[in-house]
Amino acid sequence: MDGKRVERVLVTPAVAGAVVAFALDERARDAADQARGPFLLVAGLLMLGLVADRDGVFAWASARLLGVTDHPRRLLAVALALVAVVTALLNLDTAVVFLTPVLIGAARGAGVGVEPFLYGSVLMANASSLLLPGANLTNLIVLAGEPVSGATFVARTLPAALATAVVTALGLMARQRRRTREEARRDGDPGARATRGPEADADLDRAAVPRPRALGVVACAVAAVLVLALPNPGLPVLAVGVLAVLTRRDVGRAAVIEAVGPLALLGLFSVAVLLGALARAWSGPADLLASASPAETTAIGALAAILVNNLPAAVLLSATPPPHPRALLLGLNVGPNLAVTGALSSYLWFKAAHAAGERPSARRFSLIGAPLAVVAMAAALLTGAH
Repeated sequence: MDGKRVERVLVTPAVAGAVVAFALDERARDAADQARGPFLLVAGLLMLGLVADRDGVFAWASARLLGVTDHPRRLLAVALALVAVVTALLNLDTAVVFLTPVLIGAARGAGVGVEPFLYGSVLMANASSLLLPGANLTNLIVLAGEPVSGATFVARTLPAALATAVVTALGLMARQRRRTREEARRDGDPGARATRGPEADADLDRAAVPRPRALGVVACAVAAVLVLALPNPGLPVLAVGVLAVLTRRDVGRAAVIEAVGPLALLGLFSVAVLLGALARAWSGPADLLASASPAETTAIGALAAILVNNLPAAVLLSATPPPHPRALLLGLNVGPNLAVTGALSSYLWFKAAHAAGERPSARRFSLIGAPLAVVAMAAALLTGAH
């Protein structure tokens, strides 16, 4: 059974159940209202990511990245910083879809091990998704009960966001350094490098990569301003994304569907509506969070994300505004680094990695991501996230 058929089998019951619940129950309609804006936002951002990619924004960034350094640790540091910036401005799902192949290509072009770049693309995206409100749908879902501007969001979450991003980046770099030393000892040549393929030389030829077109840059900048300035930027950003796609005649419907993944988004939205309706009919989640400390709230958010995915979990746990919303977001955003079941970003990352010729492992994801997630969440809690 191919991936698209599996998606249809899994999504259809959820969509049908959500439609029935929506039609019959006011609580389901309330849950849909809570979740709708964030899902519109991510659809718009993914469209913008597609246009930016076609306009050469990411290829140009990859060439610039390789032009900075080909030293393994420094290259990884620059790559992870790029992931953090794109995650903050364009959403973590956009970051993993379009930067995973960029990071893989950079590693191959520099002749260094691909693994830290491959797994680092998704782990860093999750860890950086507290930087701006539009960086993760969960931010908008949880804070729907207390809508604030992007600037206010940043002021309240920046210490925790920096802690999770820095801890994750340092952990990935330390792991890369250890792995490089082990490979050098095994090969008996400290200066040994992986063999470059023909595509690597093209990546390294920065002069051959033209400057990006203005449309992708301008559209992304407009979206970033909207996310920062508006408490509910979903519909405006979607409108910018649609307009950008329509402006590009070489972007067909198939490319848009592939980039946005409407079936997966619809499935997650349906599950979110069902769980949101459940939370409005049953006080269990609200009662659980009402008596929880910030650390316990973070743990609850992380566990819920792993069990049901962080987007439905966000709707389930925030039907009633939680006492510690930023601690909950910490668990929902960084907790998915514990396992691939935690976020939509992992599903999109698998697709992007396979398209780039890599075969990531769910087990390897957890072996690398779980220790980093635990330390990052602990560090963020020490900054006073609540």
